[in-house]
Amino acid sequence: MRESIPLTQLQLAEALGVDATTVQGWESGRRPLAATSASHLLALRRRLLAEGADPESLVLLEVAMDADSVIGYALDEERPAGDVNDHPLAGWVFNRASTHMIAWALTGAPPAALPTASAVAPRRRGPSPDSPVLAEPERRLFFSHMRRSAEIADHIGGSGSLLRRQAVYLCSYDTASDTRDWLADVQGRRPARFKRSAWSPEWADARSLATSLTRYGDLDHLHGFIEYGMGDDAGELANLNYWAYWLELDRLPRPDDSFMADPTPQRWDAGALLRSFADRLDPGLGCIDLNVHSVWSLLANKPGLPAGDPSLARELRRRVALLLDSGSVSRQARRELDQVHYGLKLSTR
Repeated sequence: MRESIPLTQLQLAEALGVDATTVQGWESGRRPLAATSASHLLALRRRLLAEGADPESLVLLEVAMDADSVIGYALDEERPAGDVNDHPLAGWVFNRASTHMIAWALTGAPPAALPTASAVAPRRRGPSPDSPVLAEPERRLFFSHMRRSAEIADHIGGSGSLLRRQAVYLCSYDTASDTRDWLADVQGRRPARFKRSAWSPEWADARSLATSLTRYGDLDHLHGFIEYGMGDDAGELANLNYWAYWLELDRLPRPDDSFMADPTPQRWDAGALLRSFADRLDPGLGCIDLNVHSVWSLLANKPGLPAGDPSLARELRRRVALLLDSGSVSRQARRELDQVHYGLKLSTR
């Protein structure tokens, strides 16, 4: 945000009326921004905006602080183990922005929501990181904590289901040689047993784990989940509800995963969800079969959506045609793409 104005650390400190060491501490992490009082933090946000900070970055400040709370919790070796109630992953369902913000520190891949760095940013003196990547010892400590938290949450059962699911998903970013086997072991210890026309935390657990395993080239769990976890209306609704939350179309905070089964209409805009799906029809994505099925499911439920946005319908039709030519999807996904393509063809005549 400072560089988007652009200002040097000293210039920003003068504009904010603080010492240069305070700004340096915020940027280096030596002075946690989360330790700032709420009133001072609000004032800081207003001043940054007034100075010309990029508004998109400013919106992400709260997301970044959420991510920092998870990372800081995991790296606190003095915190007693076993009590999961105060774990930041135990009482708040994280969406894509917050999850990818955490992953930024683990992989170095910036979140999609992060604006491009300013081309006129002032030069920095000396070496400076361009991302908040944790050092290897800290990464190992982070993933060790997440595995331990998942194990503890698994032991306590239902009340630990959200922590278990989210900790396991973050573990999928671990490049350690045993991660794939550990994830498979997690799946084996609690296999999903889906009940028709019913939702349970096991559904969310299975979806999250199936998508995690695609990072390691394992598509069998994903295909099994699509077949059995979304073979009825309850599963299809839960999938679309979760997509809307994950993609920030449903902005209400959720304390657990039960919102996925909520049949309340108009909680999110179906047209906006369809637009968000367009970028997900990419043959290079590991979860492409799930993305295809989700588009198929949404259009099966609301077939008139493409007619209301002809430009989106044409873009979807183009992407569907590329996928059909790519040979990168399963046979079931191909059948669904054929149906989607036919429906889009009718809507763009």
